[in-house]
Amino acid sequence: MDDRWNQGCTNAWRVWEEIVPLGYQGNYQRVRAYFWEKQLSPGSVTARPPSPRAVTGWILRRPENLTETEHLRLKAVLVHCPELDALTGHVRSFGQMLTERQGERLPQWLDAVRRDNLPGLHTLAAGIDRNRDAVIAGLTLPWSSGVVEGHVNRIKMLKRQILGRAGFHLLRKRVLLYS
Repeated sequence: MDDRWNQGCTNAWRVWEEIVPLGYQGNYQRVRAYFWEKQLSPGSVTARPPSPRAVTGWILRRPENLTETEHLRLKAVLVHCPELDALTGHVRSFGQMLTERQGERLPQWLDAVRRDNLPGLHTLAAGIDRNRDAVIAGLTLPWSSGVVEGHVNRIKMLKRQILGRAGFHLLRKRVLLYS
C-alpha cells in the first residue's frame, strides 16, 4: 500500500481492488482507514490532484496551446490512468479529423475506439455508426447548417420565454385548439 501511495494513488478502493487478488485478507475499511491516516499525517506531502474540469480542458486543447506546467501535469495524470491516456488519444484524433476535414478516417477511428475498453466511447461510436454517412459528410464537406441551426435554437428560446416550458397545461391547450 505504501508503494501505491508513493506513486500518487490516493484512491483506497482502487488499491484494495489491486491487493485482494495478491492475497490481502483485510477488508476495504482497513485500507480506507490506513489511507485516511496517511493523509492526516504531518509528513504527508502529496500534491493536490487537478480538478476534472482542468484535466478536460488540457485534453480538449491542442497540445501546442498548453503551457509547460499544464503539459507536465497532464502527462502525470495520464501516466497514472491508462484509460484516460487512451481516451486522450481518441479525443485528439477525432479533433484532428474535425478541424482538418478528414472524414475518410472515421471508419479507422471507430475501429480503434472499439478495440479499447472505454464504454463511454463505445456508446458514442455506436451513435456515430448509426449515422455514419451523415457524420462522414459533416467531417468532409465544406457546407454547414450552423446558421439554420442557430435560427432554430433562437426560435425555440423565444418560444420558451413567451410560453414557458411545454407542460401538460400547454399540451392540453394545443389539443383543444386543434380539435
